[in-house]
Amino acid sequence: MFVIESYLIAVFFCIVTMLCWGSWSNTQKLVSTNWRFELYCWDFVNGIVLAALIFALTLGSYGDHGRSFIEDIRQSDSNSIWSAILGGVLFNAANILFTAAISFAGMSVAFSVGAGLSLVLGVIVNFLDSPVGNIMLLFPGVALIVIAILLNAHAYRKMAAGATTISTKGLLLSICSGLLMGLYYKYVANSMFPDPLTPLAGMLSPYTAICFFSGGVLLSNLVLNPLMMVKPFSGPRVSFSAYFEGSRKDHFFGVVGGLVWCIGMLFSIIASYKAGAAISYGLASGAIVVASIWGIFVWKEFKDAPKGTQAMLNVMLVCFFVGLLMIVFAR
Repeated sequence: MFVIESYLIAVFFCIVTMLCWGSWSNTQKLVSTNWRFELYCWDFVNGIVLAALIFALTLGSYGDHGRSFIEDIRQSDSNSIWSAILGGVLFNAANILFTAAISFAGMSVAFSVGAGLSLVLGVIVNFLDSPVGNIMLLFPGVALIVIAILLNAHAYRKMAAGATTISTKGLLLSICSGLLMGLYYKYVANSMFPDPLTPLAGMLSPYTAICFFSGGVLLSNLVLNPLMMVKPFSGPRVSFSAYFEGSRKDHFFGVVGGLVWCIGMLFSIIASYKAGAAISYGLASGAIVVASIWGIFVWKEFKDAPKGTQAMLNVMLVCFFVGLLMIVFAR
């Protein structure tokens, strides 16, 4: 299997993850305006599963290190398999709750509470599991990225004219989403052997772990998404027949969104061997600000923003890049 043996290459892979996780949501803007998120989710999950299988049968099956994908499955034990599957279930539940939180409380609350909580919790949990990195650089770097997220959220709030109240349901959904999103990565990392050059019996390679993770996403989606369609958090009920009425464009961009997200997930997992899980997750969480950069410069979401918003966004970008540099140098 393909293995990263250089820290600089690991950092590059983490940056690719950040770009993938901050960019996949653009595919939602490219589907039809009447294509509901619940319908998009089916194709998004299919894209995750497809990407996981492609990587497992290519990068995960060739090379001089570790075990091939098929060999790795044959020797894996139930604890490792269920740990990776649980990670997929937690991620999918968190993603659905996060989307619902946006519909109730808006992007400002969802990002500041949900994404901020997941970043802090994710770095702490992964660092305690694998204490790699200088805490004097790692945690201040994470703090700067949290500040960037809060500034990003406040900028969206300024854009939402008249949004003076906060939905209690939206706030609770944001908290639940953040807690789940901060925990899922740990379970995937725990399913893998700690040294890519020394595979342990029963544990999984990153490529096998991603496949079982994607299986967890798929299985949970078969339960959670139908519930969302029948009892949506907002909007009218969605019929199952509506999925088959979608255009090729709608289905294509949904699958592409899942492919891009899964590429980011795999790169983060591969990089975690050299960078450490906390650093890898911390860098990848900068995706929140990357998504905002797309909104600022490509989708022009802030072109009619109130006075002072642009200065706030500039400070956000400075905090973001300084925070990323501190996390990189923490190793």
